[in-house]
Formats: sequence, structure tokens, C-alpha cells
Amino acid sequence: MTHQLTRDQARRIVVRAQLLDADRPTDVVGVAEELGAIKIDPTATIAPAEHTILWSRLGSAYDPSWLRKAVEVDRLLFEFEGAFRPVSLLPLMLPAMRRWPTHPRSREWLDGNDRFRTEVLARLRAEGPLLASEIPDTAQVTRPPDGWSGPNQVVHMLDFLQKQGEVAVAGREGRHRRWDLAERVYPAGLPEHEHDEAERLLNERRLQAAGIARQKSPWTPVGEAGEPATIDGMRQKWRVDPQALAAVERDDGGRVAFLSPYDGMLFDRPRLRDLFEFEYVLEQFKPKPQRRYGYFAHPILMGDRFVGMLEAEVDGNNELLVVAAVHELLPFDAEEDEMVRAEIADLAEWLGVAVAD
Repeated sequence: MTHQLTRDQARRIVVRAQLLDADRPTDVVGVAEELGAIKIDPTATIAPAEHTILWSRLGSAYDPSWLRKAVEVDRLLFEFEGAFRPVSLLPLMLPAMRRWPTHPRSREWLDGNDRFRTEVLARLRAEGPLLASEIPDTAQVTRPPDGWSGPNQVVHMLDFLQKQGEVAVAGREGRHRRWDLAERVYPAGLPEHEHDEAERLLNERRLQAAGIARQKSPWTPVGEAGEPATIDGMRQKWRVDPQALAAVERDDGGRVAFLSPYDGMLFDRPRLRDLFEFEYVLEQFKPKPQRRYGYFAHPILMGDRFVGMLEAEVDGNNELLVVAAVHELLPFDAEEDEMVRAEIADLAEWLGVAVAD
């Protein structure tokens, strides 16, 4: 059966799948289970991405210490490739991790650094958890700096070993990762899956987080998960999470949400354009004269429409949230303007600052 959906219905499915409807969740782990990944990024004009993402779902009751506890104490979340993920996903990721790397250049670098690899693992076994800076760089073969990391090869080796499931992030010291052997970080006795079964289950989890996705999307790969769907006025074939179809007829009016530029809701740019008519461009890396909405403006979702961009920054010295502009993509009426102002006040309360006059 192919489900026939309107764009309004498809948007409601996405908003609810991303936990941005009026029915707020109540705990960090529950959010991670639904979203699959909570992006980590230190850019903090307002707050680091991982905390803004959780605040936008949980509201001002959210305490950043909840995230640290879930990751480092309860071990219900783990850090992998720049995001916090629920441990329930780990068994589905391990089969692909055990096959990594598949690219010849990565394999050649690992093979050429076999002694270095052994020394890093031995150091962690004896002394871990450790910062990368606490592990000697004894690489035989080097990779040139890539713009994100410097010449220290320890960083590359740790990232490679993480992708293979050999090491894991045990916690953080500020923004720096502490590394240890995966066997001392990840829980024991995880379920075992064959590669194809794990990929099928991962596709189902991706579709659960998306609600609806293009059938052949490189942005949100879901394979044959869910059920086929079409959307009025669009030629593309879609896959929809059957459990998300309950959101089709439910329209509770939604709420206002400010989204971190690294929020997963924004990741699939073609879907944003097709369903929400929102052409989102992150201006962080644009020259200042070319920016329309500011260095790190946060998109404003109201119900199931993107209506504006919040250009704001925390002035820590004066304990103020400075709102440079609220750019209206769609003109606000009086009630909508009040809703946005109330969300700004809620944001300031959560940050523990006042809104600048």
C-alpha cells in the first residue's frame, strides 16, 4: 500500500518525529533514542549545539548535567563521530565498524602504522583513559593536516580506532575527549547482528527519526524501511514510518522552537526545501559581507513552518542575551510575535541571563 500524503501532513510527520511538536519529551535519553544522534559542536554564540538541541526539545527544565550523567555515569549514551548516540544503536553499528576501513588509502595508512597502532592501544590499556595530547606520536606514516586537525597523528589514529570499534570516548575534559579501550567504555553482552540485518535495523531507526524521507536520499538513507508514500504535487518516491502516520491528522497547533544550525532537523537540505519551502544556508563560513542573517543564526520553527531566523548572542561578561535581530521570513501577526518573544524569554531563563533591552 502506498500512502497518499499532502505536504501539510508530511511536515507534521517530520515535526513530530523530531520531537518538536507541542508534546515535549521529558528526558535526555528518550530524546536520543528518538533522534538517533545529538550533534556535538562547540560554537556557542548561544550554547553548544548538543545543549541547544536538547533545550529545544525539553525546554528550560533541561540541565546540561543530565547529558554528562547519561554519557559518563549511566553509559546510556556514547559519543561517536561527533554526536551522542543511544547505546541501543551500538549493536547495529558494530558490524560496519568491524569492516572499516573500505577505502584503500585509509587501509594503507593503518597498515603502514601497525606498530604505532599497537603502541597507542598498549598505552590506553596501561594508563587510560587519556587525552590525545597524553599519548606519544610515534607514527611511521603521516597524514597531512586537513584543516580540522593538525600534524599530530595520534588524533588520526584514535579516530580510526574508534571507527573500528577498538577505542571509545570515555568522557570529556572541557571540550577535549578522553579516550579508553572500547571494552572498558561500551557495555558488555550486546546483541550480535549480521551485517545485512544490522543495516536493515539501522535504516528503520533512521526513518523513525526522520518520519518521512526520500526513498533514495543520500542525506537520509533509509533503504526499504517503512512503507511507500507519495506527496501531493511531487514526483519523488518517499518512505514513511508507519508509526508516524498517527501524526497525519493530529494538528495541535505546534509551538515555537529555535534550532541550532547543527540540529538534525536541518540536515536533509533537499527535504527542507521540498516539504518546508525553506532554503537553509549556514552562514558561519561565509565572509561577513555575504551574510544575510548573521554568523550563527538559529532558524525559528513555528508549528510546521520555518518563519524566521534568530540572530542572538550571549554576552557572558554582562550576563545578557543580546538579540541583534529576529529576521521574519514570513510576517508575524501579533500573536506570533508574542510567541517568539516568550521563547526568547524562556531561552534567557534557561541560560541564566537577562534579555538585553
